[in-house]
Amino acid sequence: MSLDVASSLDKQMLIAGEWVDSEDRRDVIHPYDGERIGSIPMADAEQVRTAIDAAQSAFESSPLSAYQRYKLLTDTADHLEERAVNVAQVITGEQGKPITEARTEVDRAIQTLRLSGEQAKRMFGEYVPMDAQKGFARDHCFTQREPLGVVAAITPFNFPLNLMVHKVGPAIAAGNAVVGKPATNTPLSAILLFECLQEAIEDSPAPDGLVNVVTGSGRTVGDEILAHDVVEAISFTGSTAVGKYLAENSGMKELTLELGGNDPTIVWHDTDVEAAAQQVVGGACANAGQVCNSVERVIVHESVEDELIEALVKACQDLTIGDPFDETTQLAAMINRGQFDGVVEIYEETVAQGATVECGGNYGGELGEWVFEPTVLSGITPEMPAAKEETFGPLVPVISVGSFDEAIAEANNTNYGLEAGLFTQDIDRARRAANEIDAGGVNINTASGFRADHMPYGGFKDSGVGKEGIKYAVEHFSRAKLVGFHQGFTDA
Repeated sequence: MSLDVASSLDKQMLIAGEWVDSEDRRDVIHPYDGERIGSIPMADAEQVRTAIDAAQSAFESSPLSAYQRYKLLTDTADHLEERAVNVAQVITGEQGKPITEARTEVDRAIQTLRLSGEQAKRMFGEYVPMDAQKGFARDHCFTQREPLGVVAAITPFNFPLNLMVHKVGPAIAAGNAVVGKPATNTPLSAILLFECLQEAIEDSPAPDGLVNVVTGSGRTVGDEILAHDVVEAISFTGSTAVGKYLAENSGMKELTLELGGNDPTIVWHDTDVEAAAQQVVGGACANAGQVCNSVERVIVHESVEDELIEALVKACQDLTIGDPFDETTQLAAMINRGQFDGVVEIYEETVAQGATVECGGNYGGELGEWVFEPTVLSGITPEMPAAKEETFGPLVPVISVGSFDEAIAEANNTNYGLEAGLFTQDIDRARRAANEIDAGGVNINTASGFRADHMPYGGFKDSGVGKEGIKYAVEHFSRAKLVGFHQGFTDA
């Protein structure tokens, strides 16, 4: 491993403007070679409550105007940009994604902070004409947006920096205080973000406690967040099972839940099959397939099935597997043994049920302990595990269909509904897909894995509720108040 800063990665939690430790600590491990790269404290329940109380106190006393919130977020972006090289190394060290992907994540996080800062200046209300209803006068009424209070931001391992920014940035832009809880196996880059935030706070009128970060078990931190009345909103990205637990126990808290996916991409016979295959493989294998909206199922018209499989095989075989710190590496280790074993199980059960391995199928051993080779599977039927489950690994299962009706039906044949893709040159098919695929996003002529940081992003069904994307998250983290000016009473 090539990480020169490992000795500086024994981190602490930020609570009420102070960096604090706990009696229990946990090591952070590099997924590719198992080397220790740092450690974090494991918060106890009292520390979580203290962080929430500090956030509430800061929210109540915060003097920040829209411009000052903009300045705080853009200053944070500047601090992060100054540390970009180091932060990318830390992401690769703790998460295992190739260094080229880590640099892209840092760049996106910087942009997301700046977009959030701009949105702080755009919390507009609207004029509401009362005389639109019979019998009402033309009184002056309007809405104004107000912050909620304390927002809890809970993030997963796969994009440990940018997903935290997607929650913290809009929450601050809307005028809230924040308690962040990063994934226990990838907390370090999130803590670096909070270091940048705290640096910016120290140069602003913002009170200490406006941002806090606690590390520890999901059960300990999550249950305290659920139990504390002053937490007004929870933004969670992670598994559907945990999302449902939060929904069932959150009471009246505002929830944004970005959960799992089993995202389809349709490749039709009227497209450039080779070009589509390149995007499909990129969408299936980026971050070793550990992406919520990655390509999980490839649905192809039977007339171009063989052509597509040949192109998918070539694209997979062209990927370079190895040490994620190597500049040429495009696919490296999965995050941990549990995630790796889950993909192995899905793969082996699918093959046992009759799928054909067109390429790949190797894992572990000389590739690396938690490395799974990009694998194209044909002969997939809807009931096979690789078709019906969220794989979260670099599998490319191909399902052949004879009509576009079948393609749409198969795309919707899932409990999830995050994103979908379609490659076609037919505008009518594109319109049908947009109207009929039951997903939060339908991408024409790109794969399901497409995401820009300012766009509305969020799924239907078991893929969650609410939308991320700066403008849309700010709406979730604020509330609309109606203000009405009616005819006054006078003695005249």
